[in-house]
Amino acid sequence: MKIVKVKDYEEMSRKAAEIVAERMNAIEKPNIGLATGSTPEGMYQILIEKYNKGEIDFANTTTFNLDEYVGITDDDPNSYHYFMDEHLFKHVNIPKENTHVPSGMADDLDKECREYEEAIQAAGNIDLQLLGIGNNGHIGFNEPGTSFNERTHIIGLKDETIQANARFFDSIDEVPTKAITMGIGTILDSKEVLMIISGENKRDAVTNLLKGTISEDIPASALYNHPNATVIIDEAAWGDNE
Repeated sequence: MKIVKVKDYEEMSRKAAEIVAERMNAIEKPNIGLATGSTPEGMYQILIEKYNKGEIDFANTTTFNLDEYVGITDDDPNSYHYFMDEHLFKHVNIPKENTHVPSGMADDLDKECREYEEAIQAAGNIDLQLLGIGNNGHIGFNEPGTSFNERTHIIGLKDETIQANARFFDSIDEVPTKAITMGIGTILDSKEVLMIISGENKRDAVTNLLKGTISEDIPASALYNHPNATVIIDEAAWGDNE
């Protein structure tokens, strides 16, 4: 796993956007795995700027998002469907049918998981998967204790994850308690993984990751088993780690 330390959020966002742009330009029909949350917002903004400058083209790009809340409609401002539309999709020329976000409103959630997994595999798996990290080390919504072999599945969210996400909702009672997420096994099948980490609130997660211990208690540590994983960490998240 390649670790890249950068000064701040801006540099992290720029480096991540450059890697995504390079892969998009190098692959004829790239499959890009996307993440949501506050960490990738800057990166998406830079990708939009690159698109506007003609440096990248989304016409032949297919995307698969990591996860979505269960029980929230696509047009809900707190849904990840809505997030992706607002922060990327509606600003670039990606065909709507090329964008994939799992549905947390499916009548049969287990079937939705199977079909989402099948769609990723049918596309030839993901060329570059973007990741953030939760305060407790989760990737996607794979909470501590999730098997590294798990495929796309439904998971109950830990209290600390619910509390961390409460800032996006009017009250903590509105935060969903379940999500549909790519499994860690699905993520590890990606040909390349890029994780970005920013902010003091992620210091504990970074400390645990940098210990190098591979454990299901630290879901992000699964990336040590990946042959092509890069982690970009800013100084605020790095803290006192050597």
